[in-house]
Amino acid sequence: MLLKKEIQIPCDYCEKHATIYSDTEAQTRACILYFHGGGLLYGSRDDLPELHLHLLTENGYRIIAFDYPLAPSAKLDLIFEDVCASVNHYIGHFPLYMDGQGTESRLLPYFLWGRSAGAYLCLLAGAHGKLKTNPAGILSYYGYGFLCDGWFLTPSNYYNTLPPVSETAIRTVPAGIHVNGDLDTHYSVYVYARQKGNWMDLIYAGRQKFFYLDYTLRTCDKLPCPLFCAHSTGDTDVPYSEFLELCSRFQAQRFVASHSMHDFDRNEKNPATARLLDATLRFLDLKLPQNS
Repeated sequence: MLLKKEIQIPCDYCEKHATIYSDTEAQTRACILYFHGGGLLYGSRDDLPELHLHLLTENGYRIIAFDYPLAPSAKLDLIFEDVCASVNHYIGHFPLYMDGQGTESRLLPYFLWGRSAGAYLCLLAGAHGKLKTNPAGILSYYGYGFLCDGWFLTPSNYYNTLPPVSETAIRTVPAGIHVNGDLDTHYSVYVYARQKGNWMDLIYAGRQKFFYLDYTLRTCDKLPCPLFCAHSTGDTDVPYSEFLELCSRFQAQRFVASHSMHDFDRNEKNPATARLLDATLRFLDLKLPQNS
């Protein structure tokens, strides 16, 4: 049976939580630290489909889904610092994330898992070497490293097929630092940013030179762990070329879906979703340290 538990995470600038998913019938073999998508502008830690939750936890993987602050109220430096702090909190306070399974004194291996922007943050955290213990692997579902030119700095053809969104959408977003970005209030900001080609202006404050140095994977040649990448060939948000460059640079295990949706796995009845989860489990089982 799927068990869901919420804990509060210490944070100096906003209220922050993690949701822990486990199966009461399965012994935890490893933890998966999850970060949601949403272009850093919207989204919630509780966005995982039930199919994903059940399949992974039934197979002994405890999922820990973290909050993180959202742009434009928070910029990339704070967002990235917060994600690294969440991972290091798991490493340093491991017993808080367990509940009487007899392994509280021994840190279990962990994987990083992100979807879209969450995958970007996981990749960045792995690349920058600020984690106290390296992950056993990274799961990138339609993630990116801003490796290919143009797509994130220019108006999106896809988003410009949607009704125009004006700059006033930004006024509906709370000014203070916050972690929950409801679709009703925050998604329009992302649409506006992609329509105008000013997405980077909303998530980053600084010189473009330092964005490329500090917040892309362009200067990174190697990750500290194996990488699994999944993408659809007709992704409407992140070009397929970005996926190919990511896989080539880091020798990733690849999963490709012939689909035109960005987050294609949100459709739990899509056959590609079942195949993706099977491939994900094979990767996790293969990369799990043998003595865990």
